[in-house]
Formats: sequence, structure tokens, C-alpha cells
Amino acid sequence: MIVALNFAPELTGIGKYVGEMTEYLTSSGFDVRVITAPPYYPEWRVGEGYSATAWRKECRHAATVFRCPLYVPKRRSGLHRIVHLASFALSSLPVIFWQAIRWRPEVIWVVEPTLGYVPASWLAGRLVRARLWLHVQDFEVDAAFGLGLVRSGFARRIAQAVESWLMRRFDRVTSISGSMVARLASKRVPAHKLGELPNWVDVQRIRPVSRENPLRAELGIPADRLVLLYSGNMGEKQGLEMIVEAARSLADHASLLFLMCGEGVARARIEKLAAGLPNMRFMPLQPLERLNELLSLSDIHLLPQRAGIEDLVLPSKLTGILASARPVVAAAPADSDLAQAAAAGGLVVAPGDANAFAAALKTLCADATLRERLGAQGRAYAVARWDRQTVLGKFCEDLNAVM
Repeated sequence: MIVALNFAPELTGIGKYVGEMTEYLTSSGFDVRVITAPPYYPEWRVGEGYSATAWRKECRHAATVFRCPLYVPKRRSGLHRIVHLASFALSSLPVIFWQAIRWRPEVIWVVEPTLGYVPASWLAGRLVRARLWLHVQDFEVDAAFGLGLVRSGFARRIAQAVESWLMRRFDRVTSISGSMVARLASKRVPAHKLGELPNWVDVQRIRPVSRENPLRAELGIPADRLVLLYSGNMGEKQGLEMIVEAARSLADHASLLFLMCGEGVARARIEKLAAGLPNMRFMPLQPLERLNELLSLSDIHLLPQRAGIEDLVLPSKLTGILASARPVVAAAPADSDLAQAAAAGGLVVAPGDANAFAAALKTLCADATLRERLGAQGRAYAVARWDRQTVLGKFCEDLNAVM
């Protein structure tokens, strides 16, 4: 039984990975049920054909899926976000217990964020003697305080104590990178429970193709124009202001186009910052079947990130970026997991340093041979470490061992 706020058909972030994992598990012979919310991310509106107020049952990827009501706020202030998360914790609670008691799963697999439904999942698992697996995609508690979304020192101590207590009660606790597993250890999760389950990429679907593909033609981008692409969630963790500053400093380079593709809470603000820049363009998130075209029309990928959250999150988009065999310019501390992975297929600068970011872009734009070499290195890195079949095959082995 999988409990996750985000699930297919969401195209980015956690929902994408939980959907792909479910598909792999059912195709490998596992009987899977999913308790989730209606799709809403990254647009922050409930998808067409779904309801924010009703429970419903459906079949997806050969799994039984239960959708629970969810409050999706138009304004994403701290209070609205808390109500948003609490709404799913409450609406999913009876379904978690109903399915656990009626169906009696062997394993309950829970993904954080969010922490809100972790207590119910843990208690339901203990009632039916299921094995309990917590997978941390994002340290939401630490990130909330690190980004200043919540400032109370007392609240921080309480939240972190509760989080640590809950984590230690699970039979298996994993995260997506080495530094994030180390942070789990710092929360006093016993070493024998810890493991790494990285995000993956389908290297057959995301593969090198010509930059002169149909999507570039549809967008009317000339062949002689270099595309500097940011694709994915446009949130506050990404530090997208750096891209706007770089575009402004390179505005006199007519051959460059900064292309911003995606949705998110920060998009309107970033569009306002970029108003009037002739070398910057925004477009909506593209469907999954066009993802390879989108990644491949890029000449250089852009991957900024705010300082201070390097061991709290690892951008999931990096797997597809490197698999596309296009170089990346990333902003990350030199000793972070993001920097080490991005350096395999690109250039890395310090977070917040817009001048260094623009200088790295100029270096790559001026050297097609370097772009090609770094792109090939990145592709090899992605195939070796993040191949979907390899990662999920190992996960199935671990799941059988837990069972």
C-alpha cells in the first residue's frame, strides 16, 4: 500500500516518480493500492475530470487508486499551505485505516512530504503488522525553516522532534541522495534502517536526438539561436531570479534565448521580473510524450538553487537533463550532491552568484565542442547511476527483503 500526496498523472516531481514506481511494481507482480489526492501539481489547481471535494476509486497502472479530497489554495501563504496539507491528512485518514484493516498489506510505503499522514500510516501498519517503509523525497520541515517560511524557534524544535520520533518507528527509511541519507542519520534514525533510493530516468525514452526537432519548429526558434532552457517546477526553492539576472546581463547577445518551461507558485513573480527582456520566453509544461523533444531542443540546461537547502532536496529534473546529453549550468555548493552530479555533465557555480552563472553560460555558448563533450559525459553518468530498470529492479529486491 502506497500513501502519497502526489501521484500520476502529475508530470513533474514526486507524483511522476510514484506513478512510475507503481507501474513498475504492478508489472513485476506486486499487488498495489495507492492512497493519494487528485492531481494538482505544479499548476496548483485540480486536474480536469477530478474533484477536490469527493472520494473516488480508479484503476491506474494496474493498481487500485483511492483519491481523497484536498484543499488547493489560490494563495500559498504559510497558513494556506498548512491547511492544504492538513486537508489531505484528514481526508486520507479513514481510507488508510480502512484499506489497512480490510486488505492487510504486507508493506505500507509512505513518501514524505508530507509529514501529516505519516502518523496514521504508521499506526495503521502497526495494527495489521505490516512492514513500514518511509521514503523522504524532500525534508519539508527543515526546508520550511531554512527558507524562512516558518520562523518560530519553538515550533522548529517541536516539529523536528516529532519528525525524528516518527522516522525512528519505521522499519526502513530511505532518501534520494547520500547527503540526504546522512541527514536522516543526524535525526537519529538507526543505521541498519537507512538506505538510498535515488530518483531515476528512463534512458530509452530520454535519449539524445537532434536539436532540430518538431517542437523547436513549432515554437518558431531559428536553428542558429542557442536555447538556454529551464524546465520544471517554478517554486521558491529554485532561486529563478538568477536566470532573470543572467538573461539581463546577456541581453546584448542576440543569438541566445532563455526559455522557461513549467508552472509553479513563483512563475507570476518571475515573469514580472523578466518583463521587457527580449531574450526571455515562457511556455507551459509540456506533456510527457514531448519531454524528450523539449530537453533535446535545448543547447544548455539551467539549474539554479537557493543556498542553504543543498542537503534537503535534490532536483529531480537533473536525471532527465543529464540523460538528454545536453550540458547543464547549475548553482550549488561545491561539496553538495547536486554539484557533484551536475559537474559530471556541466559547470557548477556558487548559489546566488548571478555573475558567475552568466560567465559559465558564456563559456559554454562560445564552445560547441565543450558542450558536446560535457553532454556525452552527463549521459554516461545518468545511464550508469540512474537507469530506471536498474534502480527499480534493486528497489524490488529490497522490498522483497523487507517483506
